[in-house]
Amino acid sequence: MSGQATRQAAEQAGEAAQAATDVTLRFFQPLFDQLQAMWVGFVQTLPQLVLSLIVLVLTWVLAAAFSGAVKKMALRAHMRRTLADLFQTLTGIVIWILGILIASMILFPSVTPAQAIGALGIGGIAVGLAFRDTFENFLAGIMILAREPMEKGDVIEVEDVRGEVEEVTIRDTYIRKRSNELVIVPNSMLFKNPVEIDTDRDIRRYDIVVGVAYGEDATAALEVIRSAAEGVEGIVQEKGVDVFAREFGASSIDYTVRWWADSDPRRLHETRSAMVLAIKAALDEAGIEIPFPYRTLTFDEPLTVRREEG
Repeated sequence: MSGQATRQAAEQAGEAAQAATDVTLRFFQPLFDQLQAMWVGFVQTLPQLVLSLIVLVLTWVLAAAFSGAVKKMALRAHMRRTLADLFQTLTGIVIWILGILIASMILFPSVTPAQAIGALGIGGIAVGLAFRDTFENFLAGIMILAREPMEKGDVIEVEDVRGEVEEVTIRDTYIRKRSNELVIVPNSMLFKNPVEIDTDRDIRRYDIVVGVAYGEDATAALEVIRSAAEGVEGIVQEKGVDVFAREFGASSIDYTVRWWADSDPRRLHETRSAMVLAIKAALDEAGIEIPFPYRTLTFDEPLTVRREEG
């Protein structure tokens, strides 16, 4: 009896385990069916996936080849290296966009070209709104590079930032101040505001103001100043020197002295220093006074002057 009871208990345990297994299988059956369907779908789309990957590889090869060729052509046309890099980047972007569109239509046959382009347009608008400032600087960089208003080494001033241009990129311009600090300026700032380019030409004009006392011969003083200015080294003699009586100052008759020299900012300081020293020496030699500021005091009542001995 004990053996029969044991067999019955084992059979009952087996039936219970089988019932639990059946319940578990029925519970997970939808998941198994879904996984099976996904696997079948993956196997069915495997040729399309492989073809899409091949298209992407070809896109990579074509983008590298065509963008490199565009850069070489731009450099042969004597374009700036930065502008050539820009054309290279844009060419690569266009090829990659076309390649991704073709690969997506191969992988998802239900997607039509119109739908893909529409999705690309909506995505572009969303990205453009999210990165509005970035795209603004990007487009400003394209316009600056295309117009070529300045290049590496030029000395410029914009919005109180003055220095030498070290690099013009698609988004920013690197300006090294004369005191050696580096300022990174967004290209939109350069595009929207007036930019003064000191070194746009090889030479530029400089000027200073010289004052001569009212008691001196104004015409003779002008000729002395002109003669001294014309003898200064470092100026462009072909352009000559201009000296004009400018105005009646508080204590002197003021003259404007103008000359031309190299546009390098250091030449401004060198020629201006030489000009000041030469004019001062010439006026001293001629006995012409460069006055200190005079002050006249007026009193309502007469003043008594007392002289003390010793």
